[in-house]
Amino acid sequence: MSAFKPLVFSGVQPTGNLHLGNYLGAIRKFVALQADNDCIYCVVDLHAITAQLVHEDMRGQIRSIAAAFIAAGIDPKKHIVFNQSAVPQHAELAWIFNCVARIGWMERMTQFKDKTGGKNAEQVSLGLLAYPSLMAADILVYRATHVPVGDDQKQHLELTRDIAQKFNIDFGSHIRKAGTGVDIVVGEEPVHAYFPMVEPLIGGPAPRVMSLRDGTKKMSKSDASDLSRINLTDDADTISKKIRKAKTDPDALPGEVEGLKGRPEAENLVGIYAALSDKSKAEILAEFGGQQFSVFKPALVDLAVNVLSPITDEMRRLMDDTSHIDAILRDGGERARARAEKTMKEVRDIIGFVQ
Repeated sequence: MSAFKPLVFSGVQPTGNLHLGNYLGAIRKFVALQADNDCIYCVVDLHAITAQLVHEDMRGQIRSIAAAFIAAGIDPKKHIVFNQSAVPQHAELAWIFNCVARIGWMERMTQFKDKTGGKNAEQVSLGLLAYPSLMAADILVYRATHVPVGDDQKQHLELTRDIAQKFNIDFGSHIRKAGTGVDIVVGEEPVHAYFPMVEPLIGGPAPRVMSLRDGTKKMSKSDASDLSRINLTDDADTISKKIRKAKTDPDALPGEVEGLKGRPEAENLVGIYAALSDKSKAEILAEFGGQQFSVFKPALVDLAVNVLSPITDEMRRLMDDTSHIDAILRDGGERARARAEKTMKEVRDIIGFVQ
């Protein structure tokens, strides 16, 4: 192999209802990427048990994410859609990466520190500490070269690169002997690598969608108030109700983007409108600047319903008879396993396991 074949990988956890932020920040980008890339999209159900071990409807959650992928426009025949636990090679490579990575690397992860609150670390699962190595395995078991990420995942992608680099250097002579490596340059250092140095895909609109009840907090599946988010399963009436009740301030919309500073709720709603319409915030303010939210919110309702209703309707159709989703996941799992096992056979050979 003279170069790593370009491949996009990404995954979504089956925890809670998918919302507008998930769609604008991730799933819509997944759909766009499939036009020019070989893509693998995964429902990462193994990750879902790191913070919460027991789920009442894990199968339903997995199917819901898969339904959202398909309803949004991902083509499971041209690309691969599957659930992570159906491909045991993810967990196998994660164990190897547990031995490659250092504990200090994991303890420095911002999300780990946030979730443990800097204390009670002894009370959280080992999975929560080690899950970035599983994330690295998710990507590298397919030798993926690109991952669409948001700002909150950049650190994990850097860790994936660190793990890949350490494996490549530690097993450099083994990789060369196996004949499965690629000559690359990391910084200014030439490396004969088995795993690619995965690159983030950050381009595109992908706004940071905030809570409808508090413009300083990210829209979240786990927020206690359902009014804080627009779920992809919400019907038109519910979307309308949530947008009309969304927190705002008493001032009219400004005519320029600079005027949104210090107005988080206004900025959030304008950002949502811009993303849904594929326009810039400046274009939206050129249209609505000087007008009150009593004018802007109904326009946002119409736009949101127009964009999201077809996805919601298709998700509901798919969830009414899950046999089609299950067939897609089975087919995707079989194709993903074939790719992953090729990688693992080569990794076992590089390490020196008897096969």
